[in-house]
Amino acid sequence: MSTAVAGKGLEGIVAANSGICYIDGDAGVLAYRGIDIHELAENSTFEETTYLLWNGILPNEFALREFQQQLALARQLDQRIVDLLKSFPTSATPMEVLRTAVSALSFYDADEKDNSHDANVRKAYNLTAQIAMIVAIYDRIRKGKEIIPPDRSLSHAGNFLWMLNGEKPSETATRTLDMALVLHADHELNASTFAARVIAATLSDIHSAITGAIGALKGPLHGGANEGVMRLLLAIDKAGSDPVDYVKNMLLAKQKIMGFGHRVYKTEDPRATHLRRMSEKLGKDSGTPKWYDMSRAIELYINQDKKLNANVDFYSASTYQTLGIDIDLYTPIFALSRIAGWAAHVIEQLDDNRLIRPRADYIGPEYPSPWIPLEERP
Repeated sequence: MSTAVAGKGLEGIVAANSGICYIDGDAGVLAYRGIDIHELAENSTFEETTYLLWNGILPNEFALREFQQQLALARQLDQRIVDLLKSFPTSATPMEVLRTAVSALSFYDADEKDNSHDANVRKAYNLTAQIAMIVAIYDRIRKGKEIIPPDRSLSHAGNFLWMLNGEKPSETATRTLDMALVLHADHELNASTFAARVIAATLSDIHSAITGAIGALKGPLHGGANEGVMRLLLAIDKAGSDPVDYVKNMLLAKQKIMGFGHRVYKTEDPRATHLRRMSEKLGKDSGTPKWYDMSRAIELYINQDKKLNANVDFYSASTYQTLGIDIDLYTPIFALSRIAGWAAHVIEQLDDNRLIRPRADYIGPEYPSPWIPLEERP
């Protein structure tokens, strides 16, 4: 007995109206509020892009300066959150820590019970700044290093690198991470964003919605693919193997190569175009081009042999590696970018809310099935 017809995993099903993100998978188009991702990657900053996502228009000079100031002022964590980070077991992963800490942030947010538009925007500022701080602070705690206080004169990307490494980042490193954050800021109704909207639609709070989104992002089929790509590159490097030969053997063994193909894009993921360039430039500038060279060789082979294109995860791996970022921070960095889109979608959902309640295509036993007394059951 069927009540609806849907593709497996809701493939092709339109689940909401949204004015935030436009995707044309056949043409390889991604746009935020109608502006092509290529233009944003080349010309915008994470702060400017976040303003666009939250407000629907590009900011003028005054509005952008005010937005930057508000985001910088939000760089503060209650000491009890820092103490919580210190209390986690050493076996905790950064994504587990981020998920739990973001949930705890609601205890110390004065607007926690206010679900109005203005309150959610204020909370979005806080969450955007605090998620980056949590990732950087926990990484230093687990390594036994001193916590670095935020520098409000730096950009969002620059401050994160400063708090992570304790050194003022170069312009190249800052711009590279900033562009990566722009590219990852939103992607329509992906698993984590959809999870956030479903939670928000129940009129729960924004912290619950973002916690749920982080839980979805933690899954390796969503946020962890770039970690898998980097582990592959490290394994190839350790083995001293030719990248293409190594990948051929993996395919013969029916092993999955992470970072290729996409549920939406039928051509190249437009975000991969920019990450490829960044990976190449960073490799040359740093004197360590091997990660890009290996990636490029694998990409060309997979594209030719399997007709699959690299997605956003493939070149973000070598980019973050060249920036000196630990592998298990790749997905948390995804979160500190995607909070811009998550917040935009939560705000949009609550501005015109309706409970999200889809139906399932029932494939169980035929109705009505008889009740069998206990003594007669086989």
